Amino acid sequence: MLLWFVIAYLVVSIALGLVAATRVHSAKDYITAGRHLPIYVVFATVFATWFGAETVLGISATFLREGMSGLVSDPFGASLCLVLVGLFFARPLYRMNLLTIGDFYRQRYNRPVELVTSICIALSYLGWVSAQVTALGLVFNVLSEGAISPAAGMVIGAGVVLVYTLFGGMWSVAVTTFVQMIIIVAGLFYIVWLIADMAGGAATVIRHAAARDKFDFLPRLAVTDVVAFIAAMITMGLGSIPQQDVFQRVNSARTESTAAWGSILGGSAYFLFAFVPLFLAYAATLIDPKMVAGLMEKDSQLVVPRLILDHLPLYAQIVFFGALLSVIMSTASGTLLAPSATISENVLKGLFKDMNDQQFLWMNRAVVVCFTVVVTGYAITTDATIHKMVENAYKVTLVAAFTPLVSGLYWKRATTQGAAWAIVGGLGTWIALELAAPEGVWPPQFVGFLVSIAGMVAGSLAPQWYGVVKAQLRPA
Repeated sequence: MLLWFVIAYLVVSIALGLVAATRVHSAKDYITAGRHLPIYVVFATVFATWFGAETVLGISATFLREGMSGLVSDPFGASLCLVLVGLFFARPLYRMNLLTIGDFYRQRYNRPVELVTSICIALSYLGWVSAQVTALGLVFNVLSEGAISPAAGMVIGAGVVLVYTLFGGMWSVAVTTFVQMIIIVAGLFYIVWLIADMAGGAATVIRHAAARDKFDFLPRLAVTDVVAFIAAMITMGLGSIPQQDVFQRVNSARTESTAAWGSILGGSAYFLFAFVPLFLAYAATLIDPKMVAGLMEKDSQLVVPRLILDHLPLYAQIVFFGALLSVIMSTASGTLLAPSATISENVLKGLFKDMNDQQFLWMNRAVVVCFTVVVTGYAITTDATIHKMVENAYKVTLVAAFTPLVSGLYWKRATTQGAAWAIVGGLGTWIALELAAPEGVWPPQFVGFLVSIAGMVAGSLAPQWYGVVKAQLRPA
């Protein structure tokens, strides 16, 4: 019966997305929802897109293994990113009336800078979207009691998300995500209430976790630990800022104030609500320690779903898995659309000079299909955990896209040559260290980030041998 409920939920989600798709009449509607979204929808899309599979299944499993010290990148770094976007990036980028974040690099620098950064941004989504597809496979496998293999579940889940994202774009993402956010919040709060009672109360769970040092967050005062802490924080905290999904949400807002506050409030809500799955996971160690011990050896990502299936009645299972599917699908749809828009606008469009708007719209849809196939294949073949896939996704944007974005917005002397040096230096250093010393004292992405800053400064202040020097963009 539970599986049939899931099927019904998926059908309703597709229907909602297809209804929203009737509002798509142009590429701008498809990518930015015509810039018509009110603050409560922007807030919902920011919160629900980031509150994904890695939050419920990934970081909860990491918390059981490593405690709070393993969660520096997410939720701490992820929440920091969204708040920083609202404070420093949403307003100036909104005023520029761009279609994608990649357009900024073309307007501020040149086409080659746009092309390289856009490819890096698109590639970064491979891990994040694959994490959602992997989670969908796990859910279908668990609910069918093994009748549906994880790989088959991934294909089914990806297909469902593809259908409504393909036709409705950002309008479908916004409408379905808003509904899904309500289900997420209401459903998980109800489950927490039930689980807390079974574990002897919330205070008991918290005291037990504290007694086992699960809340230790700050690193030891040793160079290795401090550097690793900073690297983990900035990988998502800064590396997520030059991302199309973040930009797409603020850029779809009705006003620049809505764009800024939607991101700030969404990021704050995400940070607070991310502790709910942690509570559920640790409560499982008190309710069913034998089950937890067994899954820690096999797949700790299944601790929370197994807890619900083994210890809660059917109606509570329906509530939880409805919320879980909402979590995964809201993130999957948004992160599927974002790289597809970037590839279409900033990589492929330049190859077709005479393309009209309708042709561009259908190009976006074709890329959505292709990207879905690629990420599903990657999800099926990779052995990485959900949390690790998401955590690794932002290394490339940290070293290649962040410094040119910040410098282009806030440093008048930033030049195209500086951006080129930052990209080449950051990417080259990061890749070289990933190959030569991936587990070194200095994490490769951290060194690449520092080199990208040095490259921007040196390249901008040196004699200009490459590119046209452009004045700092000042949005109207």
